[in-house]
Amino acid sequence: MTKIAVKMLANAVVVIGLTMWFSEADFVSALIVTVILGALAYVLGDMLILPAAGNTAATLGDAALTYVVLWAASSMLDWNLSYFDMFVVALVVGIFEFFFHIWLLQDGIPGRKNNEEHTRFRTQR
Repeated sequence: MTKIAVKMLANAVVVIGLTMWFSEADFVSALIVTVILGALAYVLGDMLILPAAGNTAATLGDAALTYVVLWAASSMLDWNLSYFDMFVVALVVGIFEFFFHIWLLQDGIPGRKNNEEHTRFRTQR
């Protein structure tokens, strides 16, 4: 549970902070977008892509998901995030996720039943 909390806190700091800095997003809407993004990224990137395809694919997937979610939120919530602003946020999230995935692979992914098989396989490479 600690790992999920670390991921959500780090994503909150990055996504909320940068979206509020780059646009006129308010805290509550940025927080809601961050929670949705964190949940999607954990399920898709950390639980599905990471064990199946490895760190690089999961990191690229998380960064791409961040970009798409910010693009959708920016359109729906009238944030004036430019494509470059969204790229910067996605890049920072991707850098964090790369190191977060290493931590997950070392100790096991919370919520996965067959961690031992994937952890042993991925750390031996």
